[in-house]
Amino acid sequence: MNENGLEQELAQLQNVYDLLTEFLVNYSFQLVGATLILLLGLWVANKSSHIVANQFKKHDIDITLSNFVSNLVRILVLIIFAVIALGKLGISITPMVAAIGAASLGAGLALQGMLSNYAAGITIIVTRPFVIGNTIEVKGVSGVVKEIHLGLTLLTNEEGEVISIPNKHIIGEILHNSFEFKLVTTHFNLQYDTDVDRVIAILNNLLANNPAISQERAAQIGIEGFNSIGIELGIRYWIPTQHYYQHKYQVNLALINALQEAGITIPCPVREIHIERG
Repeated sequence: MNENGLEQELAQLQNVYDLLTEFLVNYSFQLVGATLILLLGLWVANKSSHIVANQFKKHDIDITLSNFVSNLVRILVLIIFAVIALGKLGISITPMVAAIGAASLGAGLALQGMLSNYAAGITIIVTRPFVIGNTIEVKGVSGVVKEIHLGLTLLTNEEGEVISIPNKHIIGEILHNSFEFKLVTTHFNLQYDTDVDRVIAILNNLLANNPAISQERAAQIGIEGFNSIGIELGIRYWIPTQHYYQHKYQVNLALINALQEAGITIPCPVREIHIERG
């Protein structure tokens, strides 16, 4: 390397050194101040988030909404302190705000479906039309509520299947909530000469003493109608949704056994066929 090239490189290094020195001299206090502001912002954000979470817990508000709001508060506080720190460095945030606004508009249009699910999730958490453990039916799908997220709700059924329903398909729809129980309805026929009061008394006693049936709501037994076969008797009772079919089958077996032991028969349709000979 010749002497001129070495001098040029030394001159460039000297220029870089001078720029760094000038920057540190002019902006050292601003950098320290901005760093302190950011550190203070982190502390305030975490403190605010904990306060909000504790208040939600104190008032027994859903944990999902509590986490969402506390995280939102943390982010907003951090943004505020970041803006203050940038101002301390003399950086204008106006172009950044405009860019963020444009990007947010584009993202909002692209994520309309997701945002509508989140909005519906917040509505579910705030209004609480159902909670975890309730049995709900919406748009022909039913199950026990397992988890409630901001974007979707998870149901489970007796077969162990997990059903995911986007929250936007729950809000605004007709929703059936039977809490932790599910209604069982059944009916059968009795002969017209049967002592209906005796049958109802036998079945009421059976249902009132069956541990599989919820006793919070009394079972209902009565005459549902009349037809060509006999008197149609209707039965309605509630059982835990998690064991719906298991308990329903057990109760049906107990009902038919009780009727047979009492000597009560269930009539079958009879057809008469007449053959005419020409």
